[in-house]
Amino acid sequence: MVNEPREVTVDEFAAGWAAGQPVVDVREPWEYAQGHVPGALPIPLKLLAEHLVDIPDGDTVYVICASGNRSLCGAQILTSLGRNAVSARGGMTQWTAQNRPIQT
Repeated sequence: MVNEPREVTVDEFAAGWAAGQPVVDVREPWEYAQGHVPGALPIPLKLLAEHLVDIPDGDTVYVICASGNRSLCGAQILTSLGRNAVSARGGMTQWTAQNRPIQT
């Protein structure tokens, strides 16, 4: 389907993050506080559309959550609003399993 966001592996997600693309964490604040991708913007899924202006422009917005379900919904929301967005397959669970950097 046209304009559907895609899921990316954690390796692809990490490459986008390392390249300076905007990262949005759509988990709840208490989840974000327990550990997140360094520099990720904390915008809960239910508030994503109204905080679109808070997300820096970039080629692609990288969206993450705990497991990949909410981030895929978030990427769909952003795509419907005209942004290019991808979702991290496996979310923070995979990010931490691969010993990627975490900020608390």
